[in-house]
Amino acid sequence: MNASAKELAALLPPGFALGVATSAFQIEGALDEDGRGPSGWDVFAAKPGAIVEDQSPAVSCDHYHRMPEDVALMRDLGIDSYRFSLSWPRIQPAGSGPVNPAGLGFYDRLIDLLLENGISPMATVYHWDTPLPLEKAGGWMNRDTAYRLGEFAAIAAAAFGDRVERWVTVNEPATVTTNGYALGMHAPGEELMLKALPSVHHQLLGHGLALRALRGAKVRGEIGMTNVYSPMVPATANPLDKLSAGLMDVAQNRLYADPVLLGKYPDVIRAATFFSSSFSPSSEDMDLISQPLDFYGLNYYMPTRVGSGPGEGAVPPGMAEAMGDDLSGTPGAPFHIASFPDTETTAYGWPVKPEYMAVALAEMAERYPDLPPVYITEGGASFEDVVVRDAAADRRIIPDERRVRYLADHIGTALEATLPGGAAESVDLRGYYVWSLMDNFEWSAGYKQPFGLVHVDFDTQVRTPKASYYWLQEVIAARNAASAAHVPGAAAVGPQEPAADVEPSRPAG
Repeated sequence: MNASAKELAALLPPGFALGVATSAFQIEGALDEDGRGPSGWDVFAAKPGAIVEDQSPAVSCDHYHRMPEDVALMRDLGIDSYRFSLSWPRIQPAGSGPVNPAGLGFYDRLIDLLLENGISPMATVYHWDTPLPLEKAGGWMNRDTAYRLGEFAAIAAAAFGDRVERWVTVNEPATVTTNGYALGMHAPGEELMLKALPSVHHQLLGHGLALRALRGAKVRGEIGMTNVYSPMVPATANPLDKLSAGLMDVAQNRLYADPVLLGKYPDVIRAATFFSSSFSPSSEDMDLISQPLDFYGLNYYMPTRVGSGPGEGAVPPGMAEAMGDDLSGTPGAPFHIASFPDTETTAYGWPVKPEYMAVALAEMAERYPDLPPVYITEGGASFEDVVVRDAAADRRIIPDERRVRYLADHIGTALEATLPGGAAESVDLRGYYVWSLMDNFEWSAGYKQPFGLVHVDFDTQVRTPKASYYWLQEVIAARNAASAAHVPGAAAVGPQEPAADVEPSRPAG
């Protein structure tokens, strides 16, 4: 639909949250400072060849030292909410036992500063940075890690439960299992294939234990969980392609959502004991996993086109990072990932198909009749950004129109799908968080896949807002102005001073 800022603002329902998202390991840096312990990702990233060009997360965006500057960028953007993650090894270095006061202090300052600037905090308890002692003990293949996550959630609840507005227990367990334990492309680098199944259950159990800990502490904020969702599209009308797409749907989507929202694993997973005798979930486990949620978080980036058989070659460029390169071109593989014909792609090679945002929401509504309110907790795209120097004005311009189109189309599609008469009208959609606030360490892709609304020069740490930043700022300003016009005595949001120490720039035109 490619809505203008004002057109998109007009679609926003009252109370709909617009925010940005990050994760601790991807932006903080300072990996060995102030008592932070190592994580499994520290070790994995140090392995030769594990990260593109052997790039290091040691400094990344230096957010640990530049946090006030980054909050100022968010303030000037005008967002309603900021989704960040709590670094487990920064707060509890060993994954159990003593707490690091300096780690707690950093997030205390962050949360207080967000609230001072009118930004609602959404804290993710686990976003992949497993403390190294737990990783060495088996990580998510070890059931004990779930209990340690529950204890960590209790620590977070005691420290921040009076101020955090929304909690996410676990982020994208599907990606952790597929890329970390099945295919070895992420930490801890295991290549267990189907034997990785226990890591699914243990993450979901960790979610349940974290949820119980947060509720037990009577935190004031809402509690939910987040997983990535990709609609599966058969490559052709061939019944084998349809079957393959269905199997991929189970593996990527339903394997994680069904236990949380229905209290049971998909029927096809009942045969899991054939692959792993340790996978035998008890009724007590399932009760924990399926506790009622205040919201469900959906990370949406793209659909996936699936064909039967091994395919004829490698996964489309960039798709390996998202879905796994062992799924295509491998002799004997049951199915493969295929490209969408005549479709624009991101720098990752991901298809840009905003219409499938509506499909994802509609499928969720159909499968889960008691679906709680939904937040799109991540959505965005990596594109190769070009920095243009305006010598006359002595400023840098980053005209990322493709990212603007991506966000406008996806947010607009989600809003229209959930309107009366829309494809997913029964979904109570509460907000959309852009991934990401700023360019960062994109896991195995290092610094080669920029998703940010703000460009980061990783040599100088200078932040430069892109055209997409100013577009979202305009959307929020238009929404606020329209809201104020309908509320007697309310004033429209006025201009604010630029964020301190940020080099100003404006989009071309």
